[in-house]
Amino acid sequence: MSRIKEFNLPDLGEGLTEGEILAWLVKVGDVIELNQPIVEVETAKAAVEIPAKWAGQVHAIFHPQGATIEVGTPIIAIDTDPGAGPIEESGPTPSAASLAAVEVAPEEGMVEPGLIGGVAPGGRTAVLVGYGPRTTAAKRRPRKGGVPPQAPVPTPAAPVAAAPVAAAPVAAAPVAAQAAPVASLAPAVNGTSRSGGLVLAKPPVRKLAKDLGVDLTTLTGSGPLGSISREDVQRAASAPAAAEPLAVGTPATSAASFGADREQRIPVKGVRKLTAENMSRSAFTAPHVTEFLTVDVTRAMKALDRLRGRREWRDVRVSPLLLVAKAVLLAVKRHPMVNSTWAGDEIVVKEYVNLGIAAATERGLIVPNIKDAGRLSLRELADAMTELVQTAKAGRTSPADMSGGTLTITNVGVFGVDTGTPILPPGESAILAFGAVRELPWVHKGKVKPRLVTTLGLSFDHRIIDGELGSKFLRDIGDFLADPEAALLAWT
Repeated sequence: MSRIKEFNLPDLGEGLTEGEILAWLVKVGDVIELNQPIVEVETAKAAVEIPAKWAGQVHAIFHPQGATIEVGTPIIAIDTDPGAGPIEESGPTPSAASLAAVEVAPEEGMVEPGLIGGVAPGGRTAVLVGYGPRTTAAKRRPRKGGVPPQAPVPTPAAPVAAAPVAAAPVAAAPVAAQAAPVASLAPAVNGTSRSGGLVLAKPPVRKLAKDLGVDLTTLTGSGPLGSISREDVQRAASAPAAAEPLAVGTPATSAASFGADREQRIPVKGVRKLTAENMSRSAFTAPHVTEFLTVDVTRAMKALDRLRGRREWRDVRVSPLLLVAKAVLLAVKRHPMVNSTWAGDEIVVKEYVNLGIAAATERGLIVPNIKDAGRLSLRELADAMTELVQTAKAGRTSPADMSGGTLTITNVGVFGVDTGTPILPPGESAILAFGAVRELPWVHKGKVKPRLVTTLGLSFDHRIIDGELGSKFLRDIGDFLADPEAALLAWT
């Protein structure tokens, strides 16, 4: 049994099929422990650290930072017994097999990817980053309408530092021991470089160039073997466009070209892409209705001050959002139909509340939820909300924490906004927007006085919640916030 084991990108759950490598937490040659985090991967829902499946020494890393990898694809090779001596030449190991020649689809316009670190067959140091030719390149079928592949011209490959491994070569499928100059390779489908050779660029770089409208054939790569890097593409995208001669009668500036050199194009991926898909699906599937209620929350704010003053609450983060969450949970008990899902032929009413709290992060909007929040005491709810917010800000929210939500609160008040008309997360029937708490003139006991006031906005799925139910639910939340201590006595 081979001691070199390949670790595949694991199934991250929730139907996710791929992930982007944000950062490698180890390098070739590192000795790692079982369950030690080795790579940080961004999915459409979260950034997660993936632990090692085996202890040992990192033998090879197969993909660079920024690469998007499908679930089940090998990402790293681990020598599970580095102290056992030289690696025997007993046949292709998983790591070496990864270097075997693989036919590339003509439309990709790419050549064989090399290892990132590690040792190739015959003891040759593997290419660190990028794509290099292989010995079977001359045997590949010609592309339609393309130039037949040429045999590579031998040129010494520059060695790159690799992990200390045994001197004995690792047997594997034949791989070119020397790299061919870029200019000698067959032209790619998407064109050739200025020198007439193949455009070398990894798939994420090609995708970025396509998104930014950059022609790779016009660039000179600064990466290994002349490959084009993300920086090359971004530099080209931000550079002012070259002036072109104007045709007779053509105005100096057109609406289509004006300001093009001052535009930024941001690829839509990860959390942003998932949010866009979910919001579009929800907005055009569930018939939304939004109602508003303005509430005097002066007594609620005084109750929070008294709570903060208690000895057992001094180390707890107490915010107005805590009372809003408690109000929602109590109102659900009085109106359980609000906590339900439309399932076509039936309505599924949940007897548990997975309370979502919308959080703005550097990666975009995410909505982690507190599982079975209705069973928590006020102190437990405060601790759960604090942990949820801190985890989200650190970018460590797991996909499981963002799935299964049943009801959501979005706190737009932290941005100084009075309220809004929020869109339902898919599968949920209600979402509450909590606006800013402001001191405003308010009629209190027959006189106009300055009072602390907020506005609530409740969006709901009108297939499940009619106007009466939505109004009663929102009214109960408002009553609790107007006098939480009296509401607790009356409802519990």
